[in-house]
Amino acid sequence: MGHLKQRTLITATERLRDQVAHALRAALISGELRPGEVYSAPQLAEDFGISATPVREAMLDLAREGLVEPVRNKGFRVTEVNERDLDQYTEIRTLIEVPTTGLVTRTAARADLEALRPVAEEIVRAARDHDLIGYLEADRRFHLTMLALSGNERLVETVGDLRKRSRLYGLTALDRRGELIPSAEEHLEILDLMLAGDAEGAERSMARHLGHVRSLWAKGADSAG
Repeated sequence: MGHLKQRTLITATERLRDQVAHALRAALISGELRPGEVYSAPQLAEDFGISATPVREAMLDLAREGLVEPVRNKGFRVTEVNERDLDQYTEIRTLIEVPTTGLVTRTAARADLEALRPVAEEIVRAARDHDLIGYLEADRRFHLTMLALSGNERLVETVGDLRKRSRLYGLTALDRRGELIPSAEEHLEILDLMLAGDAEGAERSMARHLGHVRSLWAKGADSAG
């Protein structure tokens, strides 16, 4: 196993377990931890320069999210996401996010929508700067913050969980080809339509965006293979 990129883990506001879990999710998303491979807590702890206990606890958190699965006496295997899984995740997200985009367009305060612009711009900037983790984090904040404007917390939790389970593989190759930038710019298009009060247009734009995201998943998986 290659060493994970060194990460800053110590802050005043997060438990070490939570910080390790966040770092491991980032490693899963970027492809540093590969689907089907088994990793032990002591191995990962050595990469982080910490004890194995918080790493093991973090891996158990990821197991509850379906991102890894325990392997007796060996560690944790990164779960593999197949095409059927991706199709189903996309279908569920479309059923939730498309109509909710229309609802939020019709009901949210303009100031709340305007507050999404810096996040949408951050997504584009991260894609152009080849900041993969920053791209994914800003993308997560845009979608979940927008959905939260519906007032339905369970809806936000559901989409957040789907995003974790449908993590992207092989994004480094996609980034090199510049294929993340068009997807990033779609967030600005969606937001502009919402601010214009065009609920139907915003729904159509969100549907196209989620379709493009599904295509990126497939390409990312191919690149990682």
